[in-house]
Amino acid sequence: MPARSSLQIVRYLLSLAAGAALPLGFSPFDFWPAPMLAIGIIFLLTRTLPIKAATLCGFLFGVGMFGAGTSWIYVSIHEFGAASPILAGLLTGLFVLGISALMIMPVFLLYSWLNQRKAEQASASRLHPWQQALVFSGLWVLFESVRSWLLTGFPWLLSGYALLDTPFAALAPVIGTYGLSLLIVATACLLFALAIPAKQQRTPNIIALLIFLGCWGLAWPLTNIQWTEKTGDLSFSAIQGNIPQNLKWDPDYIHSTISTYIGLSEDQWEQELIIWPENAIPLFYNRAQGLMTHLDRLARQNNSTLILGMPVDDNSGSETRYFNSILSMGEGYSPTEGPGRYDKQKLVPFGEYVPMESILRGLIDFFNLPMSEFSRGDSEQTLLRAGEVKIAPYICYEVVYPDFAAQMAQESGLLITISNDTWFGKSIGPVQHFQIARMRALETGRYMIRATNDGITALIDEKGGVIETIPRFTSGVLSSSAEVREGQTPFMTFGSWPTLLISLLMIALPLRTRKYKGKS
Repeated sequence: MPARSSLQIVRYLLSLAAGAALPLGFSPFDFWPAPMLAIGIIFLLTRTLPIKAATLCGFLFGVGMFGAGTSWIYVSIHEFGAASPILAGLLTGLFVLGISALMIMPVFLLYSWLNQRKAEQASASRLHPWQQALVFSGLWVLFESVRSWLLTGFPWLLSGYALLDTPFAALAPVIGTYGLSLLIVATACLLFALAIPAKQQRTPNIIALLIFLGCWGLAWPLTNIQWTEKTGDLSFSAIQGNIPQNLKWDPDYIHSTISTYIGLSEDQWEQELIIWPENAIPLFYNRAQGLMTHLDRLARQNNSTLILGMPVDDNSGSETRYFNSILSMGEGYSPTEGPGRYDKQKLVPFGEYVPMESILRGLIDFFNLPMSEFSRGDSEQTLLRAGEVKIAPYICYEVVYPDFAAQMAQESGLLITISNDTWFGKSIGPVQHFQIARMRALETGRYMIRATNDGITALIDEKGGVIETIPRFTSGVLSSSAEVREGQTPFMTFGSWPTLLISLLMIALPLRTRKYKGKS
């Protein structure tokens, strides 16, 4: 085999391995330098490659990244979608290949094209290493943002989550997750650029690196700043039923499920708020009127609010529509607005609706999962209430969208998220999901109550810290008190736009600078 071909194979394998190492920066591994090392390596590998080779390396990096970081998708397809191991592996592989091609490969395609185009225009070498680092970093963060909306969005494995349990997390209420991503990626690329032998002066590279290191240093004075103010406390109990997923929608098991939640809540009605998880009641609202009336009466008699997840069949239009919803009863009832209800806006593809339904529905059981015909909730919905406390609700997957969550939290005093991560078994998916939820509490400076079917049920403080949890895969009750807070963090005010604007400038400015003499 020619030496050149061997070198290419090694480069491709390194790209794949670097991508697979990136998820080590997230829970449950929490080795936060991993994304910096992984991204620095792929930057170094691709900075001088032709467009096709750089794009292929980027694609392989994405395959490694999503193959390792979202392997939990296989669990839901195989164990609960009734797909064979081979078919589940094939579908998971197609997902990984597709998202790598759509979300990661374009970063390297554009980066390499801009790098080569600059060289052709200047009739000289490619961009200087520090310019390459800025352009690459800007593109990376812009495409992390694209992941939040393209094809309904999949903003998973964002680099910034790696900094949650570090001193640098204090920057999150100011610049958000994408801002943390920009710090990680730009610093990594600039550090690796310093290691590149170059005839040009290194001063611009060092200056750029010092600017970003200075941004890291801002975390220290921000650590003790309280962006929001405590206005009260709310006692609550979050119920974790631990209902097996294969029995949850079984008609013969529905009575047992309801009895479990009522039993676990029996001694909790003195609390101001009781929370049951996503689809805790596996019945449509209009088919459970007697039960809902009973629960509402229990809550009212005890001056309590019950918030729970259940599917709602809405007959108000010309045809029946189905929603994945949260309902609030008892003190959650508003004399002017009626019973509290929130319909999920961010639906999970294939889990809650089936793209190309006319083609895919019926092919295999995975495309016929229970509750996979939901409609999207309206974007203008009122917040839920527990007495006088306004609550921003998120159903499962919705909590992974940074700007969406921040906007929802604007007028709230408390955040709640209900979920059913039972779909992903003992994989790393539920732990990653919990880490993401903690970042939303930190970005908005608010307490968050997380209620799930089998874990991780938890109380999270305004700094993203975990106050108390219930062990996974057990039934139980988390009884505590959550602070009610008011005020706005800078991230809630400005969102991710400052970070995205800086990313655009990092791409545009190097392309307009004069060429440096010599070759990199």
